This record gives sequence, C-alpha cells and structure tokens, in this order.
Amino acid sequence: MSSKHITEYFNFLSPEDIRLQNSRMGIETILYEYIDCGRSPEEIAQIYPTISLEQVYATILYYLQNQEAVSNYMKNWIEHGHKMREQQRLNPPPVSEKLRQLRIARKAKKQA
Repeated sequence: MSSKHITEYFNFLSPEDIRLQNSRMGIETILYEYIDCGRSPEEIAQIYPTISLEQVYATILYYLQNQEAVSNYMKNWIEHGHKMREQQRLNPPPVSEKLRQLRIARKAKKQA
C-alpha cells in the first residue's frame, strides 16, 4: 500500500455510514464478503471490479485496527437490514400487493 493514512481510503458520512473513497460502496460490503463469506481480498476485488485490491486491503486493515467499533458497525448494519426486510414484509409496497393478487388470481384460474 502507498503511504496514505488508512482513514484516507474512506468517507465517514456518519457513524453508521462509512464508504470507500470515490465510491458509493460501504465498508460493510467488503467486510461481509471477507468475514461472513470467507472470501480472499483478491476474490473480493474480482467480484467488485469498481474497487481496487488496495481498497479491499485497506478496508480489512481498518477492520483489524478497529475491530470492536467495526464489529458494532457490522452488527448494526445486519440488524438494520433485518428490520427493513421485516418492515417491508409487514407493509409491502402497493405494487407488490397488486402482483401478489395477480399471482393468486392466475393460479386460481389455472386450477379452475
């Protein structure tokens, strides 16, 4: 890696939103692939061609240097995702409900 300070690789938009510099990608995307999926930095860089291998390593290093804070960040990100999916399940957008009704009607028509 170059002589950049590790934090120069990121945009700290808020405590819950850390993005890669010059990217809309959050660190959670890389860390999910690395921690939860067990992918190597090289594999991650291949999956996401808009980021460099250097950015992947910087994200992992940032995680290792700030493990407690970043682990909490990841936990909050996962909880937020679960909450949003549950909220969507309980309150589907009108178009989703309309599609569901159409599927039911089509299935009933086929069975008739």
